[in-house]
Amino acid sequence: MTDSSHENHDRVPSRQRKRFPGISSRAYEHPADRSALVALRRLSGFDTVFKALSGLLPERSLRLLFLSDSVRVSDAQFAHLNDMLRDACYILDLEKVPPMYVNQDPRPNAMCIGLDEPIIVVTTGLVELLDEEEMRAVVGHEVGHALSGHAVYRTILLFLTSLALKVAWIPLGNVAIMAIVTALREWFRKSELSADRAGLLVGQDAQASMRGLMKIAGGNHLHEMNVDAFLAQADEYEKSGDLRDSVLKILNVLPRSHPFTTVRAAELKKWSETRDYQRIMDGHYPRRDEDKDTSVTDSFKESASHYADSVRNSKDPLMKLVGDIAGGAGDLGGKLRDKFTGGGGGGGAKGGPTGTEGPEDPQGSGTAGS
Repeated sequence: MTDSSHENHDRVPSRQRKRFPGISSRAYEHPADRSALVALRRLSGFDTVFKALSGLLPERSLRLLFLSDSVRVSDAQFAHLNDMLRDACYILDLEKVPPMYVNQDPRPNAMCIGLDEPIIVVTTGLVELLDEEEMRAVVGHEVGHALSGHAVYRTILLFLTSLALKVAWIPLGNVAIMAIVTALREWFRKSELSADRAGLLVGQDAQASMRGLMKIAGGNHLHEMNVDAFLAQADEYEKSGDLRDSVLKILNVLPRSHPFTTVRAAELKKWSETRDYQRIMDGHYPRRDEDKDTSVTDSFKESASHYADSVRNSKDPLMKLVGDIAGGAGDLGGKLRDKFTGGGGGGGAKGGPTGTEGPEDPQGSGTAGS
């Protein structure tokens, strides 16, 4: 089947899926993604670094690298991935199909990078791990990054991470760089939640999206795993432990570029059950031609409302404490002391140690996933 009226797309999805003509990335962007990006742009020195790197980064070199040392997806190579890519661009109405490469790497990963134009790269580890519907969600995820304009910031994050390692030996030489890298990672973790939603809009199979995330976490042993049990882990992770565990959760995620897979799965499932998702599926969503009229104030309000709801509904001990304090339920110092020490009064600790030793970070930058 062909669609001659839509330039650059000579295929429609391989099974009947809804298409979203003119959809704006605002339709699926997580409020935390938008607010984190605003915070990133306000970071001291970010504009200067961004402008400088935009002109210095070897864009052509990057493209030549993948062209020379990876396999470019086409009708002749990885044709099934090429079909998925065209399907994803057709569904999200991305007019220009970005180049896509398969790179030899046993670690399951995918990324969308590039300054002038986005490039999508998937690893052989990911291609071999996922089935067709799971892979379709991943390709949709990366096309979502492209539609949202995330590729530029991702490219700068990769470059700065490498640069920080090279100047680490200089006293205070990488302090400013690491501040920007940390802010970029915080934004990128949030942007992954947006791209997961885009992947669901493309695949239109929530179970496949969940399975894909579960496989990225536990490997290709589907007969040994269960999606509901995997989602239960996210719930246990959020509400377990005390304040010390809450702090360790924050410390564990800081070096990562991706959120934990159980958290991603839980966030995606929650969104798939909302009225917002159903409205998009029914054809009611923001259009790109309306983006210029979007109110920045409204975006701020939406992000603030999201965070307020997150704190209010969170099962995490630290978030509960924040909610209690925000509601006027006591003084911060006394509550922190009691929570950390198990005490109930003005004396010292009544039980347990006042701190705990955290594990070393086994994940590195947390690149597994898409």
